[in-house]
Amino acid sequence: MAHSVEVDSKDAWGGGVSPFKLSYGKIFMWFFLVSDALTFGGLLVSYGFIRHKFADIWPKAENVFTHFPFVEQHIPLAYVGLMTFILIMSSVTMVLAVEAGHRMDRRGVTIWMFWTIIGGLAFVGSQAWEWYHFIVGTEHGALRHVWDFDKQQYVQQMFHGANMITNEYGVPQFANYFFFITGFHGTHVFSGVVINFIIFLNVLKGTYERRGHYEMVEKVGLYWHFVDLVWVFVFTFFYLL
Repeated sequence: MAHSVEVDSKDAWGGGVSPFKLSYGKIFMWFFLVSDALTFGGLLVSYGFIRHKFADIWPKAENVFTHFPFVEQHIPLAYVGLMTFILIMSSVTMVLAVEAGHRMDRRGVTIWMFWTIIGGLAFVGSQAWEWYHFIVGTEHGALRHVWDFDKQQYVQQMFHGANMITNEYGVPQFANYFFFITGFHGTHVFSGVVINFIIFLNVLKGTYERRGHYEMVEKVGLYWHFVDLVWVFVFTFFYLL
């Protein structure tokens, strides 16, 4: 005969057990990253549809992003590749910072967080430099057909660089998506640098040493790795394909 077991209502509904043994902060960081991933996914899917629509006249990234600092000849995608390498290396230093935090190694966290911040700043600065050259354009420019409302016909006009309306390199949508997708990602990187700097200051002040854990470093590390992973997709879909 089965025996009934009485369970205290406080024990039944009191909670206290975290799913996957994650802290409150980590769970909500994952919620944020999933929602942000959907946003980036929507942007890249939209980009794919527009590119397919203008497939015959869509500019090739290897013909647009050919500049490199202090180098006169054109090197396709070399600078973007360098930016990608910098961001990936900053992800490595973040891993080392988190690992040092698990060992309660304050000096190690300080060193690797510092280099992560430097890598982030280098990437943001490189992206600004790339934007500048994309906006200014090439010396020779390009002739584009534009609609003249006065003459009610298409006329040829010389364009240099790109903005949200005209584009030396091809259809205006190419520049629009470039500014929006890379700018949206760049905003994430800059925000990550700011957050990392705040955490870095707290590490220097010994805040997490007194708490007895460096979980905050791990949480910002999740965000930083997400930003790096998103750039891999942006780099692949926008620059390589």
